[in-house]
Amino acid sequence: MNQELEKRVQRAVSLFMEGYGCGQSVAAAFADLYGFTEKQALKLGSGFGGGVGKMRMMCGAVSGLVILAGMAEGNEEPSREGKAECYKVVQELVESFRKENGSIVCAELLGLKGPIPKGDFTPSERNARYYEIRPCAAKVESAARIFAEWLEGKNDKFLKII
Repeated sequence: MNQELEKRVQRAVSLFMEGYGCGQSVAAAFADLYGFTEKQALKLGSGFGGGVGKMRMMCGAVSGLVILAGMAEGNEEPSREGKAECYKVVQELVESFRKENGSIVCAELLGLKGPIPKGDFTPSERNARYYEIRPCAAKVESAARIFAEWLEGKNDKFLKII
């Protein structure tokens, strides 16, 4: 992988370690390639943390991949063909993540069992114990690396700016 893309993967991990959510971190590390600022991407991705609003559904890092797929291949016109191309990329990226990590579901990745508590909106405190017991930083790195490798293989016009 080229050095610039590797820096973006590491930026995603760094953002997560600073306290941002998984989706925020993945999306923000690449947002400038698509005309978005890091701040805009952080806001856009903020609801995806904790498996979408702490409901432990789709992993936030996977949501970041979906955001990036939309930035890269999303359609601006309501055409079926445009949607189909974006969906194809989303499915490829998400399947790569699932193969590498065993699931795309936050609760499964965290090893949680039983129902998700309703009304629990408070994010977990980020401390040494949090980082010790959670695989989230590794999932952020995985998602960012999958996107970087997809970009590199695509020979995308956006790669010319990095």
